[in-house]
Amino acid sequence: MSVFHLDDPRASTGSGTPHVLDVRGLLCVQVLLRLRPVVEALPPGAIVHVVTDDPAAPLDLPAWCHLTGHDYLGPSASELGPAYRIKVSAGARQVDHRTPWAPRV
Repeated sequence: MSVFHLDDPRASTGSGTPHVLDVRGLLCVQVLLRLRPVVEALPPGAIVHVVTDDPAAPLDLPAWCHLTGHDYLGPSASELGPAYRIKVSAGARQVDHRTPWAPRV
């Protein structure tokens, strides 16, 4: 298991399996800004466990997956705290790097 912390440069490359993105302490948009490059760097079928204490995550992450086309697999327990699983989809739409909540037009 690879755990990527906020200041870890590997968080943008997605090495190792399963992929754990530790974004505790960040809220909403910051979580998506950290998630986007990790998801884009991974092959289809890879699972990302997003560890976050953002109270909006149970709503924001499924909505982001719906907008982009990635598969939201739901919450999971982790030794780091609450986590949410996302499966990288081959047919997902890329998002603008400045607005990760909106697909590129």
